[in-house]
Amino acid sequence: MIQDLKSIISDHQRCINKILDDPTLLSLVQESITLITQAFKQNKKVLICGNGGSASDAEHLAAELSGKLKIDRPPLNAEALHVNTAALTAIANDYNYESIFSRIVEAKGHQDDILIALTTSGRSQNVLAAIETAKSKGLKVLLITGTDGRSNNSDIHIKIPSTITERIQEAYMLLGHIICEKVESNLFS
Repeated sequence: MIQDLKSIISDHQRCINKILDDPTLLSLVQESITLITQAFKQNKKVLICGNGGSASDAEHLAAELSGKLKIDRPPLNAEALHVNTAALTAIANDYNYESIFSRIVEAKGHQDDILIALTTSGRSQNVLAAIETAKSKGLKVLLITGTDGRSNNSDIHIKIPSTITERIQEAYMLLGHIICEKVESNLFS
């Protein structure tokens, strides 16, 4: 049992070390920080979407931005797209599940807003549909996937160096917290 725990922790460390040693990936994180900082400076918003655990991660990141992370400051306009369950279930029922995020992006997204799309596989049809709608409306798209994800018309595509859902989602939080911390400090320090 202890060996199993150590194996899981070692797998996590390998993923994080691959991120640490990848200058291209780190450069994409820096580009993301700059993109989001500029959007907030222009009074734009950040919309975030994902399914399952990625939805929880989307909500967590929206909370860090709209609440605070380290600095007591004014709130930033950030929202996870799945939090209105009435809208989500109505869209799924009246249209289809693939449209749940794209309809909300269509309603709430504006030119130069940001869509952060989280999909461990890079193949979630509702997330990909949201990206297409976002691009058609002039939003900037930050896509975060595992190794196998395709860029799918994103402006920035961060590929977490793993194919294991748990490791990808653990890395979402690491990189998400880094992005939120640096955006907050760029805007308010």
